[in-house]
Amino acid sequence: MNIVGFSLCNWINFGLSYAGGAVARRFPLAFQFVFIIALFATVPWLPESPRWLMSHGREKEATQILACLEAKPEDDAFVVSQKEEIRFSIDYEREHHIRWRDLLRPDPGATKPLRRIILGAGTQFMQQFEGINIMSYYMPAVLISTVGLSNELARLLTAVNSLTYLIFSCVSVTLVERWGRRGLMLLSTAGQGLAFLVITILLRYGGPGGDRRASEGSIVFFFLYSMAFGLGMLGVPWLYSTEINSIAMRTKGAAVATATNWMTNYVIVQITPIGIQDLGWKFWIVFTVLNAAFLPVIYLFCPETANRTLEDLDEYYRNNPPLFVIGDKDAIASKRPKKYVDRQEAHVQRVAHGNEVTGTSENAVLFGEKHQAI
Repeated sequence: MNIVGFSLCNWINFGLSYAGGAVARRFPLAFQFVFIIALFATVPWLPESPRWLMSHGREKEATQILACLEAKPEDDAFVVSQKEEIRFSIDYEREHHIRWRDLLRPDPGATKPLRRIILGAGTQFMQQFEGINIMSYYMPAVLISTVGLSNELARLLTAVNSLTYLIFSCVSVTLVERWGRRGLMLLSTAGQGLAFLVITILLRYGGPGGDRRASEGSIVFFFLYSMAFGLGMLGVPWLYSTEINSIAMRTKGAAVATATNWMTNYVIVQITPIGIQDLGWKFWIVFTVLNAAFLPVIYLFCPETANRTLEDLDEYYRNNPPLFVIGDKDAIASKRPKKYVDRQEAHVQRVAHGNEVTGTSENAVLFGEKHQAI
């Protein structure tokens, strides 16, 4: 929906570029109230998350929502098993609360929250320094000053580009579980790097006063960049930062990742006009190199989080995995590892036969006894 709004804004701006006068600036500002009112009107009917409800003592409502999500009866063994795991994770988080300063205190045998915070924030850092907000904020200006297009054509192409961006962001929804977070981040980053490489070459020989055909050819790769970004790096970093963090640090980890995104966003937005003006075509070399540099970072350091529960990832980190994940097939597979599936099925069977209660030794093993900082 974010990109639906982005595309809509681009088309509104394109249309109002013909209007002139006060309406060209007032209507886009006023039109936002339509969505604000719609949001306020519908939020009261949105259900709370089961975790939040259980953490506030509203277990019956949590059970109802879990049953609805799974399309199963409230007393189904799987629903009961999920509720038991959520209850235990809440109790565990309260008992093993981690303060910020605790991140710098190694504690062998736990779940490495500092490493996981860095991974979550790192994907947001990479998202911004792969160059998306050059396109989102400055594409009309880039097409006018660098490629040499007219104001009207530059705005039209920017609006059309927002549609391709939207289409590929929708495609990613169908692939994110099958191809995994790692797969989409790698594919997306490789596509962006290729696009910037060709843009750099074409603008080296095109640009103001250069070969007109080379300049116009670069437009194709501006579109290719948006397609590649929409396919992976648009949405995956937001998923990854909430999934990779430990249960006890999930809220803090997501906050750090979001802050990283907006701080780096600010940096990119500030340096882009200066970079394009002072460096010309060489400005694009910077982002070609950055995209190329991020590929091995994702490949070597980022474990897969698709089709895992939060508890699966805590168990993975509790086993003290190496920094490089590439040697562990379970760490990089997009499908849920068999050992986690077998464990959950056994747990469901015990619940079904009435042999499992909250806070059992099974859950104690599942969540571990302590958290580790590094």
